[in-house]
Amino acid sequence: MIRIEANPHPFPHDGLSRAATALVVVDMQRDFLEPEGYFGALGYDPAGCRAALPGVAALLAAARAAGLFVVHSRQGYRPDLMDLPAHKAWRTAHNGAPIGSPGPLGRLLVRGEPGWQIVPELAPAEGEAVVDKSANGAFFDTDLDTVLRVHGIRHLIVCGITTDCCVHCTVREANDRGYHCLLVSDACGSGDARAHEAAVYMMTVEGGVLGATATVAEVRAALAGLALSA
Repeated sequence: MIRIEANPHPFPHDGLSRAATALVVVDMQRDFLEPEGYFGALGYDPAGCRAALPGVAALLAAARAAGLFVVHSRQGYRPDLMDLPAHKAWRTAHNGAPIGSPGPLGRLLVRGEPGWQIVPELAPAEGEAVVDKSANGAFFDTDLDTVLRVHGIRHLIVCGITTDCCVHCTVREANDRGYHCLLVSDACGSGDARAHEAAVYMMTVEGGVLGATATVAEVRAALAGLALSA
């Protein structure tokens, strides 16, 4: 049985299977990763998010080689902003970066704009799913659960940005839906180092009540074994 040496327990509980495991890549978009995007407009240095880029690229390569199903999520709002809750509009305006306002990468966090796009180096490959969301979690008001169940997925390897917000929300939603989750610590990033560390730590409490955490190296080693298996 192939399993990933994770903390606080091996992942997944019943063994790694290409038919039952998916890689979920959360929100690797220009608005969060480039200084001219939404994150930069909020006053954050995107370097903490960009730290996830090498790890996510390595996971994508390993998952593709092992034949895993891959899902990418993108966060953004309708061009008419009819799906933007009033408190989010107020909060982002209060913080100096109103969603929908113009910026160097187009309107901030709006679907179809340049900043909304996934960075080219992590572009989805043919046959990989892309899920568009306006909430932080990738399951809320999307067809992600349906897509995963149609493909027989039970276990999720999750990476992306930000660790403390959209990644954690997605893991929590997945856990409540019965998926066994693995957060890959060095393939995630945040604009706040303490928040990133706390989010990784929270995966380990109560014996891994939300799942488990591992490094890129640990995941790649297991996926390499899976790629060689029949």
